[in-house]
Amino acid sequence: MSNETHPLGHRAPLTDEQIRTHTIGELKPLAGRILIVDDDPHWPELFEREAERIRAVLGHRALRIEHTGSTSVPGLVAKPIIDMLLVVPDSADEDRYVPALEAAGYVLRIRETDWYEHRMFRGPDTEIHLHVFSSGCPEIDRMLMFRDWLRHDAADRDLYARTKAALAQREWKYVQNYADAKSVVIEEIIARAHANRG
Repeated sequence: MSNETHPLGHRAPLTDEQIRTHTIGELKPLAGRILIVDDDPHWPELFEREAERIRAVLGHRALRIEHTGSTSVPGLVAKPIIDMLLVVPDSADEDRYVPALEAAGYVLRIRETDWYEHRMFRGPDTEIHLHVFSSGCPEIDRMLMFRDWLRHDAADRDLYARTKAALAQREWKYVQNYADAKSVVIEEIIARAHANRG
């Protein structure tokens, strides 16, 4: 996989070996089904609290912090995990931001050097997935376009909710397998969002 040609929805589902290779620390298979819950009005507050924590430790190195994923879309069912996007000057330059995040309690769990130098951290005291990309990475625009479209379009929000609920009923070895299974519907929605942009 190259950095330029495999955005999230266009890359093939990850194999077990790829998941192991990208994971830092123990790889934990799912012990049951994916948990999907109703929208929680406290999710934006949790995001804001974590965003402030990150800004406090990174300062100007945090170029952008956004609430992403299903918990950022009012009315959408979601895994009870706050997905966050952190944009830094160079996500591959871990010395510039990883120690500060680790000092604040974040734990680096994913390092994908072959996919936009993506990094993912777990949060310190709540369920947080902090996704880190470099400034200018095309995946940033895709993530935010997807979020903004779901906030705006009830039909696609409902389609995505139904897809997630159906997939959550299946048995998956890893959460990544569930995430990969959503990619076809995500691509359909992003295509509509892109066509309606402007």
